[in-house]
Amino acid sequence: MSWLDHVNADPLPWLLEPEAPSIRYFALVDLLDRPPDDPEVLAARRAIDASRPVQAILAAQHAEGYWVKPGPGYSPKYRATVWQVIFLDQLGVDGNEARLRAGCEYVLAHTQAANGGFGASGQTHAPRAPNSSVLHCLNGNLLRALLDFGYAGDERVRRAVDWQARSITGSGFADYVPAGTTGPGFRCAVNAGQPCAWGAVKALRALVRVPARARTRLVQQALQAGAEFLLSRDPAQANYPAGDGRVSAKWFKLGFPSGYVADVLQTLEALAEMGFGRDPRLGPALTWLLAKQDARGRWKNQAAYAGKLWAEIEPQGGISKWVTLRAGRVLKAAFGR
Repeated sequence: MSWLDHVNADPLPWLLEPEAPSIRYFALVDLLDRPPDDPEVLAARRAIDASRPVQAILAAQHAEGYWVKPGPGYSPKYRATVWQVIFLDQLGVDGNEARLRAGCEYVLAHTQAANGGFGASGQTHAPRAPNSSVLHCLNGNLLRALLDFGYAGDERVRRAVDWQARSITGSGFADYVPAGTTGPGFRCAVNAGQPCAWGAVKALRALVRVPARARTRLVQQALQAGAEFLLSRDPAQANYPAGDGRVSAKWFKLGFPSGYVADVLQTLEALAEMGFGRDPRLGPALTWLLAKQDARGRWKNQAAYAGKLWAEIEPQGGISKWVTLRAGRVLKAAFGR
């Protein structure tokens, strides 16, 4: 059995069309298991940097490396600095691209707080984000991007990894600030001090990118604790702790790109990357996901950040190559190639 036996039709020829080099690249690597030195993979990767959304993002960058205004770069959403680094990662830009590298260095110099985590601050000309602004969602998103871009050996990124692991496990991490991360186990002031599943998804998607040989005992413990938290509820229901007591409708709107919100599919992605793709507890969520496809084995983009980005990546509500790619990754992890 293959994951393709579970979809209504084979979407691969559509995903491999050259007009969308980012999707073609990821489909070749993630769905067809092509090696990094495959000529088609290399050609698709080269084409990504010249693609329309990537060029639109880079064209809006200031010479100093930031977007919109100097400082930690969280606001305005979703055009400020941190979002561009996150989105460029999701688009598959090569970490050696010079302008991207300048953006990463700017983030490391201005967005990293003294405690090592990345802070969600919109202050202008702030020397760095304050400790009180460090949140799992932003730290996880930026940390994943920086690891993807080749910064795993950078001491600044190692500090962010350490913050992430300690903030989950609570080990040696006593200085919680009520304005942001309020305690271990993904507790967050934005979620009324309760564990935030959106933050957990982002944090775990970052830590799983830490090379296996570089994972400390704390990182391993944090990954285990995170998996237990996400699997403590049915991901299809997404009834994780919520400050207002309600399950957000955003969980059930599959989309691309991804900011601080996580959808059901991203929970499945995080768990699949951690090796839980075939866990029977994911059965209801996989059934839910399969029911969302159309007759041609494709999914819609219900959260495209329409009008909020430097360039439209996909139309809101339209059939989506990106969401279909994401679904394919999860289904492959669950049912095999």
